[in-house]
Amino acid sequence: MQWQEEAIVLGVKRHGETSVIAEVMTRERGRHMGLVRGGRSRTMQPVLQPGNLVDVTWRARLDEHLGEFRIEPIRQRAARLMESAVALYGVQTMAALLRLLPERDPHPHLYEALDIILDHLDDPAGAGELFIRFELAVLNDLGFGLDLTECAATGRRDRLTFVSPKSGRAVSEEAGRPYAERMLVLPAFLGPERQETASPEELEAAFRLTGFFLHRHVYDPRGIEMPSAREGFREAAIKAARERP
Repeated sequence: MQWQEEAIVLGVKRHGETSVIAEVMTRERGRHMGLVRGGRSRTMQPVLQPGNLVDVTWRARLDEHLGEFRIEPIRQRAARLMESAVALYGVQTMAALLRLLPERDPHPHLYEALDIILDHLDDPAGAGELFIRFELAVLNDLGFGLDLTECAATGRRDRLTFVSPKSGRAVSEEAGRPYAERMLVLPAFLGPERQETASPEELEAAFRLTGFFLHRHVYDPRGIEMPSAREGFREAAIKAARERP
């Protein structure tokens, strides 16, 4: 068995004295693992940093085997990603989100979104908006997608200001006002009437929104904690939004 594809490095773990098991995200084969012989060498260590775009050739006798990777660099952006808290936390958090999905399950749109976000992590405020959309996409692929396009009560597509914590559907200002204390806020940049950039308050509300449904549908049922890196990313992204001219 053999295939070759571009991939984004998510992480590595030691295997023996000189090798590592690399975890990558591919467009057609999803999140995939493979043994890299000599992966701890001075030549390979810079290549196998999270966020780097690489060319991967995977070989194994049978499809269900771990297999071996041969990896060549395409775009080494890890050094740039390590320069800011937003980028560093962002890479870690997105990798953790992708680990919620079954291994080798293809999610091409998530691969493409990951690649785009990694190229924009040097714009912390903008990266926050992209990251929220990434979380929404992961929720959708896990079967817990939110419907933010029309009011659950009236069907209208304008003045959507709330999200029902029960249904995960948008609610208009008029319909949701009597129950506002029990509703989640729908930031304007996620609604049909989106604006150019999100304010710090809207980013805060967006992180609260996706975090609520990730806890309810994913982390709590699995008995696992939300990655601490997400909080670091949230704080850094909102701080950058507050400092934006």
